[in-house]
Amino acid sequence: MTHSVFHITFKSGAHACCFFLFFLFVLGFLYHPKAYAQITADRAELEKAKEAIQKRLREFDSVLKKTTNEKRNSLSELRAVIQKLETRESYIATLNKELRVVNLEIKQTSNQITQLEDELETLKEEYAEMIYTSYKLNQGINLITFIFSSATFKQFYMRLRYLKQYSDARKKQVERMEMVSLDLTKKQKELEGQRADQLAVLQQEQEQKEALAVLKTEQQQLVNSLSQREEELKKEIAATKKQQEELNQLIKRVIEEEMRLAKAAEKVEEKKEEADTSTEKLPATPKGAALSASFASNRGNIPWPVESGFISKRYGTFPHPTLKGITETNDGVDIQTNNNAQVKAVFAGVVTKITTVPGMGGTIIIKHGDFYTMYSRLKTISVKSGQEVNTSTTIGTVYTDKDGVSALHFQTWKGLQVMDPSIWLSSK
Repeated sequence: MTHSVFHITFKSGAHACCFFLFFLFVLGFLYHPKAYAQITADRAELEKAKEAIQKRLREFDSVLKKTTNEKRNSLSELRAVIQKLETRESYIATLNKELRVVNLEIKQTSNQITQLEDELETLKEEYAEMIYTSYKLNQGINLITFIFSSATFKQFYMRLRYLKQYSDARKKQVERMEMVSLDLTKKQKELEGQRADQLAVLQQEQEQKEALAVLKTEQQQLVNSLSQREEELKKEIAATKKQQEELNQLIKRVIEEEMRLAKAAEKVEEKKEEADTSTEKLPATPKGAALSASFASNRGNIPWPVESGFISKRYGTFPHPTLKGITETNDGVDIQTNNNAQVKAVFAGVVTKITTVPGMGGTIIIKHGDFYTMYSRLKTISVKSGQEVNTSTTIGTVYTDKDGVSALHFQTWKGLQVMDPSIWLSSK
């Protein structure tokens, strides 16, 4: 009989120990800290992306609403609609990514709930088995008699220790059951929240698809309207090309004059032979070199020249939006903004040139060491030639054309090399 009691007690204790190890393994399998952290990071990144896109869409709406209502259909309006359409499509793509992440969360949480339910059921069965074993022991022999009937003190101690271990195992089993029950409740609430998120994202996606359909209709109407004005548009393209060439010639003359003066000053100051005649690089003063290095190091972080707006015409050569076989070239970017928007210097420097270019309105060129920025289509100018400016110094206001469109033309140069301004501007 004594042997039977020892056997039952040892078996139950070993069973409980093995089960405890299994329990820890299941918990480790369920909660995957790295996987959960990755999902959380994905959700956070998607939320940031959504917020940025929503901000851009609000800017589109704000700029387009404040544009003169009497304006006729124009290329600027079409470009704005195209940009808005692309942004809306980007938003829908982001929502789809978020929906996939939410569905993954739901799947993982559902699996965890199933595992926890199975775990709780197994724990209950284990606990019932322990209670039954205890009942059988009590029926077979009185526990106090069992302990005090020990033949030796060592046997007495061992029997007492086994009974305590058995009691502790039952207590831990209850604690584990309570912990799993709490985790199960928590996961069920978490699943409810995830399903609510899923419905919210689906609703947002549907709303965005409806808005996109409206926008595509608007785009097609604009294309149809502008296609009927082919000859007029060709004349506008030719005029824009001429204005672009005049701007390029202007800034090249300014840079070459700056280089000539810098070389002359270097020659007088250092009393050396004439410096290198290459027009690809400016002789740099210590201050100019520091400013050039600072400008270069801020690539992708330079503030926009207007508070609110979007790039309606990008840098480079690209197909005309309505005329087949016709391409356009832009040596800067056109930023459509609000009427009378303030134009600000994007970096510290010196105002090198102030002039007016036919069709481009007021124009300002600012020198930043080896770099130059140019601001055209200005209605007013609030700086003087030779004036030092800081980042975000107001230099003027944007001009609004006959179609009611307010768009700043912005260029960046390094020496005589024109560059894409969008790689220098900070992301919105």
